[in-house]
Amino acid sequence: LLLGLKKKMPREVVSVHSGQCGNQIGTQFWKEIIAEHGIEKNGLYTGQMDLQLDKAGVFFSESSTGKFVPRAINCDLESGVIDVIKAGELGGLFKPSNMICAQSGAGNNWAKGHYTEGAELVDQILDVTRREAEDCEVLQGFQLTHSLGGGTGSGMGTLLISKSREE
Repeated sequence: LLLGLKKKMPREVVSVHSGQCGNQIGTQFWKEIIAEHGIEKNGLYTGQMDLQLDKAGVFFSESSTGKFVPRAINCDLESGVIDVIKAGELGGLFKPSNMICAQSGAGNNWAKGHYTEGAELVDQILDVTRREAEDCEVLQGFQLTHSLGGGTGSGMGTLLISKSREE
């Protein structure tokens, strides 16, 4: 690897951002993390200090071309927020296959996010999350950002937590 992240054996974290709130919080989180680690919005390291890369492997995987890719899954029950992320300044940073959305939305209804529309999408999200976890050397844990009220973030967010615990 170009910058030797695997040699340090970081304890990796997989991030899951669910619903509008979770994805908006996640976007701000990634803006802060790339700035802290000297990583540009295209995933390339341009920092000046070795200390910036010291723990980058916790949240990023490094591609064979030296690009840092967030270990993140963005999911929603409607495509609007995911489309904004894809078209935004960080759109090229994330893996397109880790951006999962349906078309129906939860309409600010927790039960739709948890029992109906969210339940239809949860297995796909868990498969992508599992793939990210399996790619880790030493998985430390998961970070989930979601709302506490509303539909997708709270309903599907709690469903994701429940299903993850089962596995």
